[in-house]
Amino acid sequence: MTINFQTVHNGWKKKLDVIFCGCLTIFSFLQPASASEPKPWQMDLQEPAGIIATKATELHNFLLIVITLISVFVLGLLVYVCIKFREKPDVKPSKTSHNTLIEIVWTVVPVLILVVIAVPSFKLLYLTEADKPVDMVVKVSGAQWYWNYEYPDEEISFDSYIVAEEDLKGDQKRMLDVDNPLVVPEGTRIKFLITGNDVMHSFFVPSLALQVYSIAGRINEIWTEVPLGKKKYYGQCNQICGVNHAYMPIVIQALPKDEYETWLKEAKVKFAYIANKNTKKIALLDQKKVKEIK
Repeated sequence: MTINFQTVHNGWKKKLDVIFCGCLTIFSFLQPASASEPKPWQMDLQEPAGIIATKATELHNFLLIVITLISVFVLGLLVYVCIKFREKPDVKPSKTSHNTLIEIVWTVVPVLILVVIAVPSFKLLYLTEADKPVDMVVKVSGAQWYWNYEYPDEEISFDSYIVAEEDLKGDQKRMLDVDNPLVVPEGTRIKFLITGNDVMHSFFVPSLALQVYSIAGRINEIWTEVPLGKKKYYGQCNQICGVNHAYMPIVIQALPKDEYETWLKEAKVKFAYIANKNTKKIALLDQKKVKEIK
């Protein structure tokens, strides 16, 4: 029986296509549908949410390609040099000490690479630092070891503590969920004013590309865009701020507009505060209490 090469080639091509499609399907099922939190054995970045996180992830992937090509090129040069200029009997090594062309190339090429990297880097930096119009402002205060969220326009303020492992309910996540999440409406641009009450903390939500230090006596600003969709975005303080550093997670809960308005009405009753500029608080250490003075 005569075997046609084209027939064999087509047969193997079909098999490879089936294998490739099968692997792609399995891989797609293994990927989490919602990646706003760290996953077991996760190797890649969390799924970006919003324009800043998307641009940052694109820059990361671009730089990964650049450094891979550079590493492969340098490895190839090392292998070539090791083989080409290895010690041989009765061979005198070259006495060449300067090569103008090579010196120009290894100076100009790295400069060009840095310029190529700088263009998207500066664009991303401008995007994060530019004073964009926002829909709402939230003040975030880091404390040992919890977060305080304040909505200046709505005159509400509340603390956010980690949910203890023995108190977890339903689908709450160990070491990640809190009693009072930061609730925001979906599809909203938000400016965060971040400060601290004591030591340095870090307001870090990777899926929204939020990474700002909270420092006592200083207010840092950052804005982000919460995309459409009801979703939780998880983060944690990643600044070593004390013995309970690992126990001050961050949860940003994005809700549809109507659900957010319902939550806001309840929050104005539950978390309302009365601003009184003439009132100050002092701590009486001997009596272990706080006293208000005017």
